[in-house]
Amino acid sequence: MNTKTLSKTALDMIDQYKNFQIGNAICSIPYFNNKRIAKRAGLRELIGKGSPKDIWSEVEHILTINKIDRKVINSENLVKILVDNNIGIDCSGYVFYILNEESKSREKGTLDRHLSFPYGMGIFGKIKSRIRPVENTDVRTFAHNKNSKIIEIKDIQVGDIIVMINSASNDSVDRIRDHIALIYQIEYQNFVPVTLHYTHSVAWPTDGEYGHGIHDGRIDITDINKTIIEQRWNELGKNDAENYTFMRAKISTTELRRLNWF
Repeated sequence: MNTKTLSKTALDMIDQYKNFQIGNAICSIPYFNNKRIAKRAGLRELIGKGSPKDIWSEVEHILTINKIDRKVINSENLVKILVDNNIGIDCSGYVFYILNEESKSREKGTLDRHLSFPYGMGIFGKIKSRIRPVENTDVRTFAHNKNSKIIEIKDIQVGDIIVMINSASNDSVDRIRDHIALIYQIEYQNFVPVTLHYTHSVAWPTDGEYGHGIHDGRIDITDINKTIIEQRWNELGKNDAENYTFMRAKISTTELRRLNWF
């Protein structure tokens, strides 16, 4: 059995989201749920696009203005502070920061150097996308042919993405269902991929108010000639109809893709 993983810096970025720390409190950064708050709403960390450092700075700000002693915060308190202040990471923001590290480790430069923004409207939309790339990179930007290409399971590599596009409509309400996950580890048997490990930021209905955030899952390849949704998915010990991510993939247009410069 041979195993391949993302670069150390990319794996470190995953770890920073999964094990976010303030004082002695450690938690997974929550999933961003598309709510908006008026106060300081232009910040990346308040629109689901913050790096771990951005989020750390915002939490420190909240603790300071509320005169909360960092020494008394436990992991449960930290999760509540994040969720109650609408601080989290959305699925595309999470993948952006990991792939940014992976791109640099492969000596390809940062993601914004390569990304196209086909959905930026007009000249001002294009300029805004270039100035604030992470804020303007959503699932469909990653999934556009200008940025990535469809691949087959037999050719999969670490750093490839699973995109789930809601094909029902393009309106803003339905597009909330678009989703992206990242392959960070692959196990091979005789040079053939047999198990894919993915990570994503998500909220399962069973996660409750404070249980959502970074999830890892596994896809066991039962038939290399079949599609990704015909394989066996396991996440949080759940398979088949009990696996929310798998069921979400089944009702979407789900593709395996690779960034064009990888």
